[in-house]
Amino acid sequence: MSNLKEFRQEFFLTAAECNPEKEMPLSLVMTRIIEMATLHANAWGVGYAKMIESNQGWVLSRVTVEMTRYPKVNEPYSFTTWIESYNRHFSQRNMEIRDHNDEVIGYVRTIWMVIDFATRESVDISKLSYISENISGRECPIAPQGRLKTVEPSRTAAYTFGYMDCDINRHVNTVKYLDLLQNQFSLEKYDREFVSRLEIAFLKETLHGTTVDIQINDTAPMDCKLSIDVDGVSHVKCRMAFSERE
Repeated sequence: MSNLKEFRQEFFLTAAECNPEKEMPLSLVMTRIIEMATLHANAWGVGYAKMIESNQGWVLSRVTVEMTRYPKVNEPYSFTTWIESYNRHFSQRNMEIRDHNDEVIGYVRTIWMVIDFATRESVDISKLSYISENISGRECPIAPQGRLKTVEPSRTAAYTFGYMDCDINRHVNTVKYLDLLQNQFSLEKYDREFVSRLEIAFLKETLHGTTVDIQINDTAPMDCKLSIDVDGVSHVKCRMAFSERE
């Protein structure tokens, strides 16, 4: 097993991947977060193919992202990931995002857990020796995610998740939740502003065909709170802090 405490990957932002502002969309950041965690696990020999032998898999629980800017079209960029700490229930994986000049433009904090797909319950990860052998201890400079409270909506919307919203585990894909939340704001808002800090917690899985209520509180337009609820129970909670574009 490789003793890779940090894992770096280079990328290139194509036009097909860009948002209307010709930059890396937040949903692609989320995709890269999942991809980097997978690649790092694969480097240890404990990726999806190995864990599924025990009917287990890593599940993303919380994500915090802070960006000073996003990569632009045709710009190379990189992600570096490492594990800062872990306990019986959760692993804290951090990431650093650099631009084509190798300057830091963002950081990510994530919390992961392992679940047993048969019981849908969490697994004691303190028994996974490869984690303890590869703890970096390197800290992440952005603040940890705060407690996301129940949203008191200033407006609401509804959506029914379909086939293309679901992933290999047959529940709603993490990125699709984020797409749905971002779609609650106008194109004009994103032309003026960008998401400089994202805090999102995935609380309960949502299945194909489920109709959800989206609760939006944008009374403070630069610091918006959202949730995706099913029958009054929050499956996802989110905070999006915006900054003005230069």
